[in-house]
Amino acid sequence: MTTLKYLQAYPAPLQEQVRQLIANDQLSAYLEQRYPGRHAVQSDKALYAYALALKQEHLRNAPAIDKVLFDNRLDLTHRALGLHTTISRVQGGNLKSKKEIRIAALFKEAAPAFLRMIVVHELAHFKESDHNKAFYKLCEYMMPGYHQVEFDLRVYLTWRDLQGKP
Repeated sequence: MTTLKYLQAYPAPLQEQVRQLIANDQLSAYLEQRYPGRHAVQSDKALYAYALALKQEHLRNAPAIDKVLFDNRLDLTHRALGLHTTISRVQGGNLKSKKEIRIAALFKEAAPAFLRMIVVHELAHFKESDHNKAFYKLCEYMMPGYHQVEFDLRVYLTWRDLQGKP
């Protein structure tokens, strides 16, 4: 029985469907059919513009984004595909805070829907810090079908592991 570490929180019947795809060597075909191609966002500057456009479209009242970049140090061993951080500094008598989003560099090779899902997820943290109902409702608002793409992203990560990709 194949261990599906990225899908452990999902119901057993869903895990069994993924195991069947693996056993029949159809996982790659499933992913290629649902998520063909690769996105064009390849630089930090393009990623910043992409995230800013999503923020402007859905979260106008959220704090400004100061930095968005692909991070080679983020990987699955740290259980992070993306990070949102707020850095606060005292400058004179004022407290200045900067918001940053870091996306794992493995998403440079991913389908457009996967990149969007990660950016939407990190942007949603600007309004909702916890993974609660309101958080996922906001994610679904910003990206209809969010939950399916999140599941398929976990299937993609499973496929990467089976391919031996770091």
